[in-house]
Amino acid sequence: MATWRRDGRLTGGQRLLCAGLAGALSLSLTAPLELATVLAQVGVVRGLSRGPWATGHRVWRAEGPRALWKGNAVACLRLFPCSAVQLAAYRKFVVLFTDDLGHISQWSSIMAGSLAGMVSTVVTYPTDLIKTRLIVQNMLEPSYRGLLHAFSTIYQQEGFLALYRGVSLTVVGALPFSAGSLLVYMNLEKIWNGPRDQFSLPQNFANVCLAAAVTQTLSFPFDTVKRKMQAQSPYLPHSGGVDVHFSGAVDCFRQIVKAQGVLGLWNGLTANLLKVRRDISLFCSSASSNSTLFFCHPPSFSLENAL
Repeated sequence: MATWRRDGRLTGGQRLLCAGLAGALSLSLTAPLELATVLAQVGVVRGLSRGPWATGHRVWRAEGPRALWKGNAVACLRLFPCSAVQLAAYRKFVVLFTDDLGHISQWSSIMAGSLAGMVSTVVTYPTDLIKTRLIVQNMLEPSYRGLLHAFSTIYQQEGFLALYRGVSLTVVGALPFSAGSLLVYMNLEKIWNGPRDQFSLPQNFANVCLAAAVTQTLSFPFDTVKRKMQAQSPYLPHSGGVDVHFSGAVDCFRQIVKAQGVLGLWNGLTANLLKVRRDISLFCSSASSNSTLFFCHPPSFSLENAL
């Protein structure tokens, strides 16, 4: 069982600011890994050496060192509204799942975190799509000059619904994400040979890393298809080889498997796991040790990292 607690040493605004700043720092330091992940997923590096270091080096030489941080400003800006929506939704779901004694089961806690992550991801989804478009484009010949220009251009050229292209994969991908979280946390007592409420800080950190690795691996194919759908546009000069010839999510799954095999659904997984592990380390080390970190507890896994 888990108990809902609020740390009274910081206000809600201060906790949100600390989490946002820590998240922005971790995103900025791991941005090159995010770039390598997205380029591998959408197919830009197909047929070439696709390791994260090779991809980063190739982008550096072709577009300059600043290109390694393409889309990072948008990712950092969306942290604050995304975190605010997720925290508000999580509190609502916790109240819904909490019993009369103020307790909530581990499964309900994980479900509350997953549902809150889903809500925040759907609400802020257009910014995630724009981040993908900024990463995919050539920085030397950009189609979009920034967040607002990209939003306006996509809306005018492709319509409002284009800003939510691939959002259904967020909902579908929540199932393996929640299942992976449950799979890990239901076996933690066996792994550590002790009760969950007595885990030390290193054990909790290892739990987060283990659960992140499992959930990322299970849900990664949905993220790959989502990224391909986000990058799809008849108005972009996809000279990098992005495959835009598919009619929907199912067709995209089929074409990936047909062209690259089943393992093609996991292109970029290595860079993504490195990014998530470093994100967790940087987030936990840069945030205040006096605050109760939502990220360092079992319900903490945000769908933002999975999808």
